Amino acid sequence: MQRTVLHTFRMGDVEDPYLYAAHPIHAWQQTEHGAWCMKNVIGEAEFWCDPDHTYMGYRVTIYGNLTDHDAVFHELKWGNNVKLV
Repeated sequence: MQRTVLHTFRMGDVEDPYLYAAHPIHAWQQTEHGAWCMKNVIGEAEFWCDPDHTYMGYRVTIYGNLTDHDAVFHELKWGNNVKLV
């Protein structure tokens, strides 16, 4: 089992980053990538909002535990792309 970065994106400076991250996370869960991750993650996925000083906002990262086989599949198919939101 591997703790894997499932998805990451950036947000601007907002008052409550956890509240504002909810919509982009939900939108991602509706995509092929997000649906696959939510189906194959072991336990529950978690997300963190960290300050991103370069872009004066926040970087939201979604983590989850995947089996070794699923982690390799995930990395080969989707890699670790950062999206600007």
